[in-house]
Amino acid sequence: MKAIALTHYLPIDDPQSLLDVELDPPVAQGRDLLVRVEAVSVNPVDTKVRAPKPQVEAQPKVLGYDAAGVVEAVGAEVTMFRPGDAVYYAGDITRPGSNAQLQLVDERIVARKPGSLDFAQAAALPLTALTAWELLFERMGYAFDGGGAGRILLVIGGAGGVGSIAIQLARLAGFTVVATASREETAQWCRELGASHVVDHRQPLAPQLQALGFEHVDAALNLADTDRYWTELGELLAPQGHVGLIVEPAGALRIGDPYKAKCIGIHWEMMFARARYRTADMDEQGRILARVAALVDEGRLRGTLRETLSPIDAANLREAHRRLESGRSIGKLALAGW
Repeated sequence: MKAIALTHYLPIDDPQSLLDVELDPPVAQGRDLLVRVEAVSVNPVDTKVRAPKPQVEAQPKVLGYDAAGVVEAVGAEVTMFRPGDAVYYAGDITRPGSNAQLQLVDERIVARKPGSLDFAQAAALPLTALTAWELLFERMGYAFDGGGAGRILLVIGGAGGVGSIAIQLARLAGFTVVATASREETAQWCRELGASHVVDHRQPLAPQLQALGFEHVDAALNLADTDRYWTELGELLAPQGHVGLIVEPAGALRIGDPYKAKCIGIHWEMMFARARYRTADMDEQGRILARVAALVDEGRLRGTLRETLSPIDAANLREAHRRLESGRSIGKLALAGW
């Protein structure tokens, strides 16, 4: 089968950073689905895993943590899917990724593809939707049905992949959403997705929020630079508020006052945790993706795909990584077809 892989961890401008390879196809066993991948999308985790380091892989390593495709075969213990089902998923960071024509994935972290979306549109959703959903409704504990009513949510990095879904889910839950963006095109994107207000994250946040009439926010999703906004968020968050984090800080974070004094909940989200540690509730990810698919098909949640590159090959994947690393991406970028 065709695949895109690496053996050395190199800068993305190096043509050896991602390579077209031929690999033996895997065989489905146990609870695994063998999926014929039709489309993939890229996320910051792809670039972080691929980032330059001295490590060398003895065998080609396949990345990719978002996919949509068709079930080709199933393991003997599979109960929820059968060959021919169109599915979507984010996968498991401890296993070979989706940048291959055939991929094994545990059925518990898979759902049927939204019927109203094509494969590229569907492949752009799983990782970001799972991350945003788990942060808001599991880590922070807000109810999807009305849990944000009367509350203000600040989304730092609103035009990125996770932010684009988080804005929409938060609005569905009843939050007043204030998103951050630094360019007019990204600000407009946030407004289209449902942000009531947009502020500039290059400038101090407090004066901008105060100008909108908000002295405090009830919750914040810091989807950008954890270190940069840490002190300011401590001041902005209301007592007993919540902050959600997805980006590892460069240094130590001070979690004393005002975080301690205000009893602010600090929540880390890593959507690969369930699959990586085989948690007892691992199948919750499949249920979340099924709920997201239903919201999409009902017209309540929109996809966030902005562009599709074709075919799925090393040259296009390097270009996708390059765009992500520029820090100027809006929504999601997918690759489709072999």
